Amino acid sequence: MLKQMLMGGVLALAPVLASAQATLTAETTTPGSTPHYIDSTLAAALDSAGVATMQITEGATLTNSVLAVAEGRLDMAPAPLILPFLLSRGIGPYAGVGPERGAELASNIRAIFFNAGSAQILGYYNSNPVEDIRDMSGKRIWNGPPRGAALTSGRAMIQLLSGLKDGEGYEGIQTDWPDTVPTITGGGADVWTIPEGLPSGRQIAIASAGGITIHDVPSDLLASELGQQIVAAPGHAPYSVPVEDFRAAYAGNDIIVVTDDDTFDSFATAFGQIVPAGLDEELVYQITKAYLGGEERFITGSPRGPFARMSFGDIDGTSQGACGAVQIKMHPGAIRAFEEAGHSIADCLRP
Repeated sequence: MLKQMLMGGVLALAPVLASAQATLTAETTTPGSTPHYIDSTLAAALDSAGVATMQITEGATLTNSVLAVAEGRLDMAPAPLILPFLLSRGIGPYAGVGPERGAELASNIRAIFFNAGSAQILGYYNSNPVEDIRDMSGKRIWNGPPRGAALTSGRAMIQLLSGLKDGEGYEGIQTDWPDTVPTITGGGADVWTIPEGLPSGRQIAIASAGGITIHDVPSDLLASELGQQIVAAPGHAPYSVPVEDFRAAYAGNDIIVVTDDDTFDSFATAFGQIVPAGLDEELVYQITKAYLGGEERFITGSPRGPFARMSFGDIDGTSQGACGAVQIKMHPGAIRAFEEAGHSIADCLRP
């Protein structure tokens, strides 16, 4: 049985089994998000297998988490794949690190599995509607935390929809993840664009303060040159689900879903579960083996599970957003676990 205790923002996940082989430090996003669901479920899988104790800090800014893993100060984190890409070049939020040191640090990151469960959405309160999502001039738009992958994706979403850049036509509102919901429900933004899993506890919490509308990306914009560039950009992947499945995920909540066809289409945030390259190979093998063995738990443990798009089979790299502009390698222990289970791993992912 998994014991959970929340103290000081840290979710301590301690297995009862005395045979636990290690204590792992990890950071993840806020409750209700796909990475949080995956991490908490992984902790339960490791508990059941007697592999390790996971001590998870919630509400982390993943920009910092990725750097901590690269520096060996943290054992595990979910990483939007654009972050190792930016780190490897010492640009964006890692400009202070510099290209040479950034490349060195990025080479110390290894993935153990992948997922692409967060799709970019646009939302607003029905009491303050956006008449045309292609014209959001003058709006206050929550588009991400102060820095990192989500902010890059949020700015790309608004530019794709309305042609506007942050600070040039609209006011970008940024807060740390734990402050997102209170900022929006408190009237601090007219519109929000967030990479969300399905269903999103955050959107349900926002809707509890009043009915909301969620939009996908109109088909013509998604098919445009800019749209395709954004879909193929480092850290992104295509995302499409039947709109009725999307609506069913929010059944019982005051949420309207608007699309221009029978699918909800957007771009997904490609994620990898990362560890330091030097983490013990046998331990990583056991972690990944427990992950693969827990597939049913991951898929059925939450309404989010079927939409989390986690990798349990063959990994070709391209589908995971990992073998194009983003060059990330898998940990040998993870490769061994996948291959032992009968799955193939693309050569581009081998260290």
